[in-house]
Amino acid sequence: MSPTLFFIVTSLIKMIVVFTVIMVGVAFMTLVERRLCAFMQDRLGPNRVGPFGLLQPAADGLKNIVKEETYPARADKWLFILAPAISFTPALLTFAVIPFAAPLATKWGIVPMVVADLPVGFLYILAISSLGVYGVVLAGWASNNKYALLGGLRASAQMISYEIAMGMSTVAVLLLAGNVTLSQVISEQQQGIWNIGSLLVAFFLFLISALAETNRVPFDLPEAEGELIAGYHTEYSSMKFSMFYIAEYSNMLTASALMATLFFGGWLIPFVHWDASQGLTWWQVLITLAVFCAKTSFFVLVYMWIRWTMPRFRYDQLMALGWKVLLPISLIYLTILATAIWYLKAQLGWTYGKPFAYALTGVNVVIFVILVWWLDRGRVVSGTALRKAA
Repeated sequence: MSPTLFFIVTSLIKMIVVFTVIMVGVAFMTLVERRLCAFMQDRLGPNRVGPFGLLQPAADGLKNIVKEETYPARADKWLFILAPAISFTPALLTFAVIPFAAPLATKWGIVPMVVADLPVGFLYILAISSLGVYGVVLAGWASNNKYALLGGLRASAQMISYEIAMGMSTVAVLLLAGNVTLSQVISEQQQGIWNIGSLLVAFFLFLISALAETNRVPFDLPEAEGELIAGYHTEYSSMKFSMFYIAEYSNMLTASALMATLFFGGWLIPFVHWDASQGLTWWQVLITLAVFCAKTSFFVLVYMWIRWTMPRFRYDQLMALGWKVLLPISLIYLTILATAIWYLKAQLGWTYGKPFAYALTGVNVVIFVILVWWLDRGRVVSGTALRKAA
């Protein structure tokens, strides 16, 4: 087999497998969330369709397919139809650059376990994922409904507010790795320690920004049921309504995979070194794939746990957190981090490795403790007694 044909065949196989797994995974994520919230609220959740309710996503999908399509009388019909697709497509495209397992060795060559190993890495994810908000805004405007329009406007303002903080937190990874290719970011973490230690504050900022970017509680203001009925998808039904949910869960899955890749070593296995070699056997690749899926699933569960635990912010609190808290913190943090990296490299002559990573971990822990103390200032840690006395 020629190298060109080998590349085309492997790329097609990876595209089909990855996007099929994402669609099936998103369907079952809805079931997992419903069962998880039922567990947290001491009830059963879906359990009638199939064993343990496992066929509930298929039943929901079938219901939405056969359900009647409705179109508001005064809506812009073509934009109304196009908006869910615009929101849905970028959510699937963003996963294309995330490495999900170690490279596989075959007799025709090495197969990287990523659909498209682009040199721009997570910059591609930030660019493409931000396009999804156009579908939300168009859905709100084309519906010709005041509640839907307000939901679309909130979504656009929220995306602009938190995209900056998310970008700043990923710049910290760029400063440390010197590269925006995600496979190279994983390789750098193999040389030292996972970035969760040396970039602890960046992870904290990224987690909050990712919650806001995916419109999840406590940042679900664009579809706040108590205020806007259902926000930008008030007028939608059938599969068009489902496409917004598929986009939301796909974005949540991509954000979880990105957190696992940037800060938790991606498919790297803790306490072993054979996973860093280029070209592994098929069973070794499966082990790294399982590790990556476990890390990603953990952050998906964190998303769901937060949703059923925390109340929704007010809109002014949402904007204040993005512009008055996260943005200044990210700028100050980048300045301190860049200074620390420059000092370790230029003044002490250190190269990146475990001592380098441990030194940055110490810097991040100090910053994180100061940050938590400043954000708290007697609100949570001190308890209600001190607040009552004040």
